[in-house]
Amino acid sequence: MLLHFYANLPMAQYNQLRSWIVTILTWIWSIRMIHSYFRRENWQLGVKQDWRYTDMSNQYGKNWWWISFFAIYLSQQVLQMGICLPLYIVHSVDKPLIFLDFIAISICLSGVTIAFYADTELHNFITKNQKLQQLGQPMVPILDKGLWCYSRHPNYLGEQLWWWGLALFGWNLGQNWIFIGALINSMCLGYVTMLVEKKMVRQNYRADAYKLYQRNTFVWIPWFNFSSNEKDKKKD
Repeated sequence: MLLHFYANLPMAQYNQLRSWIVTILTWIWSIRMIHSYFRRENWQLGVKQDWRYTDMSNQYGKNWWWISFFAIYLSQQVLQMGICLPLYIVHSVDKPLIFLDFIAISICLSGVTIAFYADTELHNFITKNQKLQQLGQPMVPILDKGLWCYSRHPNYLGEQLWWWGLALFGWNLGQNWIFIGALINSMCLGYVTMLVEKKMVRQNYRADAYKLYQRNTFVWIPWFNFSSNEKDKKKD
């Protein structure tokens, strides 16, 4: 909505090709995000609340109604405006495409692709565990296959690549401050990552396996999993 709002402002001026590229990329990102949400929720809307909000509401009790207004609703609107500022810059500066624009395109597409495959692997993992639970069989404690072998949160990595790639479009147009929104978003996601990992180690059936996973696998930036190397050393 912000993208099309900025593009149709009376004072908007922009390179038509760059606008088309950013519009197509944003729609690809949006469709991936919507698909991921509905798939996770079994194609239903608003059936359950995100577990993080449930935990916070239990933590703050009667004060949650006003704390959530500032900490969740108001802050997310400000954050959304900040991380979407590159969309405004793209539609307020008319300059021809340069080489860095194509780097931005590559980063954005890489981010969307990584996030899609990571979410798909996570969805398949959760679905498999739900079936095992229904059959009364032990569940698989952690997902350490595919992209999750190289990063503990490849879905978050993909999402961050998207926002940093989008910010690069604005930086290419001479706005050096434009990365502030992406930086704040990364900091917020860092906090969310901490919440997720604390939840993982609190679950008895996966606590030990996840602690080992934490030692052997990087948080966001993908790299080689060290578990196989450590096993070889033990054998030697």
